[in-house]
This record gives sequence, C-alpha cells and structure tokens, in this order.
Amino acid sequence: MRLGRVGAPGAETPVAVGSDGGLYDLTGVTADVDGSFLATELRALVPDLLPRFTEDVARRGAPIARPGKIIGIGLNYAAHAAEAGMPRPQEPVVFLKAPTSLCGPDDDIRLRPGSTTTDYEVELGVVLGGTLRDEVDEARAAEAVAGYVLAQDVSDRALQLQRGGTWTKGKSADTFCPVGPWLVTPDELGDPGEVRLRLRVNGRVRQDAVTSDMIFTVPELLCYVSSLMTLEAGDLLLTGTPAGVAMGHAEPRPYLRHEDLVTADGGVLGSHRNRVLDPALCRPIGARASGRMSTRHTVEAGRGGGQR
Repeated sequence: MRLGRVGAPGAETPVAVGSDGGLYDLTGVTADVDGSFLATELRALVPDLLPRFTEDVARRGAPIARPGKIIGIGLNYAAHAAEAGMPRPQEPVVFLKAPTSLCGPDDDIRLRPGSTTTDYEVELGVVLGGTLRDEVDEARAAEAVAGYVLAQDVSDRALQLQRGGTWTKGKSADTFCPVGPWLVTPDELGDPGEVRLRLRVNGRVRQDAVTSDMIFTVPELLCYVSSLMTLEAGDLLLTGTPAGVAMGHAEPRPYLRHEDLVTADGGVLGSHRNRVLDPALCRPIGARASGRMSTRHTVEAGRGGGQR
C-alpha cells in the first residue's frame, strides 16, 4: 500500500493509491496521516473500497503529518564516512532534526541567508507505526514500522561542523527535509536493505547506492535509538546517506546554489524534484529585473513549514 497527502501546505488531503494506480480519498477514515492513524487503522485499510479522489493534484505534500520527532543517523555508509574523513562508527551517530524542516517532495529548498555550504543527502526514511522503548528484539522492532519514505537530509555544513553546537544546528531549517511522495508499507517495499537511492543535481548523478551498504540495518537502528529515547507512532527515522555528498567532492562548486535542480529517486518510494532558491535573490512578481536578479521568482510564505 502507498499513502500520500496532496494539496496546499497546511491543507493537505490524505490519499491512498489503489490497485489500479488511482488515488482514493482517506478523509472518511482519518483527518490526516498521523501517528494515531498509523498506530490503529493503517493495517485494516483497503484503498479500493474508498471514494475516488477526483480533484486535480497541484502539489504533493509530505506523506506524513508533522512527526513528533525526526531522528537522523550520521555516517551510516562506510564510503560516506570515508569521504567525510571520519572513521567508520562503532555505534550509530544520532542527531535530531526539527519537525518544522519537513516539506513536500517537489517543494523548493530555501537556502539560509548567506549560505555557501548547503549540501544534499538522499536517504531511506522509516516511519513508526507503534511505540518502541528499550527494544532489544530486532524482529519486534521491525513490526513497529508503518512504512518507508524517500527523504533528503539537507544540511548546511558550516552550521553543522564549524559553528559549535550539535549537528542539529545545520540540519533544521525550514524546507531542509523533503519527504515523499509516498509512505510505502513494508509489504509493498520488500527488503529495506535492497533499496536503490539516486540523487542528481542539474541532471548530474551525485549519489547512487543501495541500502545494503548501510553499516547499521533498519532493525538495528530502531533497537539502538529506542534505547536512547522513546519512539512513537508517526516519528520519522532517517537512516543515513550514501557517498557522493557535496562535502566529499573536490570540484570547485559542489554545494547547492540558487536555481539548482535537485532530483532524487527511490524506486517504488517515488521521486523528488526540488528547486533551490536563495531568498536574497528572489523578488516579488512585478519587481524590475536588474543584474543577477533577472530571473523572476516568488517565495511562498510558509512553504515547507505549515505541514499539518
């Protein structure tokens, strides 16, 4: 089964994909794809018995409502640790990412003012459908998974690594967590250790790997993180990114810049298409073009925040 949310930011309609590939309206079952729904009603859902969703889809939102927690895992691919110049971790590197960073799979990524070190990171995301606390049984941990999503852990490297504090600092800006378009249930995804993740910037492949290269598997991560904090239905766990991030490139212009196009693909998980915008170079419609600001853009208020 695949679930999604479509519509304007803050007013998304929950939908399910039927066996015919069409969209079916979930509003008669739940107000949103949130922790309560994932914990109690997801397993009994039959999309084809729901009313057809007939409206035009102008925007695909994140397939989950704003999670209580977004937990990130760092350096979970050996090749990525190597390109970052860091040793292979002996236990998972854990950080938190603000839930307000969540945005849709096609929403704009907005750079922080003056940033020249914003990086992309394609990842497999895990959405919880139950509570885990001090879990030591990997099979039971896996049973608490509601589904999987294609995600990006956008990161401002200077804030993350050079400005003191924790990694959370460089990873929590609005729009820094594109997710979707689908939440894919475990039975439809298959083995989470065999998902191919690809990311391109302006058409050029930057990341291309299979999740079998992860150092710590999904069940291992769930057990480990649940020993540190309680995981609840609706929480999102990002499992780490493969090699190929901008931080590891030797070329002179590796980081994201204004008007770059970031595309990502996760097979059955769907795809992303995110335009990068620098708010300092955007202007309201109707403003006179001059110099570097000759391209017309508008920055939608609240875009990327405001997820229900």
